[in-house]
Amino acid sequence: MRWRERGRGWEVDPDDEWGLAVIATVGRQLRLRREAVGMRAADFGKAVGYGEDMVYKVESGKRIPRPEYLDKADKVLDAGGLLAAMKEDVEKVRYPKKVRALAEMEAKAVELQLYDPLNIHGLLQTPEYARALLQMRRPSYTDDVVERGVAGRVARKSIFERDPAPEISFIQDEWSLRRPLGGKEVLRQQLEPLVQLGQLRNVEVQVMPMDREEHAGVAGGIEVLKFADGSAVGRSPAVANGRRVEGPKHLRILELRYGIIRAQALTPRESTSFIERLLGAT
Repeated sequence: MRWRERGRGWEVDPDDEWGLAVIATVGRQLRLRREAVGMRAADFGKAVGYGEDMVYKVESGKRIPRPEYLDKADKVLDAGGLLAAMKEDVEKVRYPKKVRALAEMEAKAVELQLYDPLNIHGLLQTPEYARALLQMRRPSYTDDVVERGVAGRVARKSIFERDPAPEISFIQDEWSLRRPLGGKEVLRQQLEPLVQLGQLRNVEVQVMPMDREEHAGVAGGIEVLKFADGSAVGRSPAVANGRRVEGPKHLRILELRYGIIRAQALTPRESTSFIERLLGAT
């Protein structure tokens, strides 16, 4: 899903049916409320600090209103919080469709097994680290796409605040913790939260040292999400061409590999000490 910014409003991709429906509903509510109080679009735009053309585009569902737009509209139109309350749904539309789908699965999972051999996993990334990674993509992303990508990764971090909390296991290759992508200060700011997250009772962070002579993860990353009803989904570039899998055969392969990698890596306590030593060296 691609996003484009025009002036001071976001344009949602025409392929995102849910996003289009949400923005159309929000725009219709804004127009009905404005007309109910007898305010012209030009006067309303002046009151909220937007041009008349942008007001019409928001009301017609062609632009995604920013949070401050809805806050100002709520006050100007004396909506009693009804318009401002729509920010939650609008916020979800800001993120690419595939990011929303992933976040929804993570929000339902009771157990997550995550191994990233290339970079620090997205759920662990600080905004600065995520921004540095996205800025390195080639062909280059626009600044808007980079910032939306950063916002999407930050939003997924709400998983650490869930109650009840899911059990989450991360395995990181040592080199991904050493390579100063974005600079040494960005790396330092990234390593510090890893130590803090590793101290949570439901989170384990393990490091796969570079000196290991055996490594079951050379075929690529692994993600396995398990749900309360006993079902699970998984993904790995080495299984089913990277497509999401739900069948027992593929899931058994992913869990087998993950279990071996986990056994080959440092223990969570050893990994915390290892990351603290890296911090002292940066």
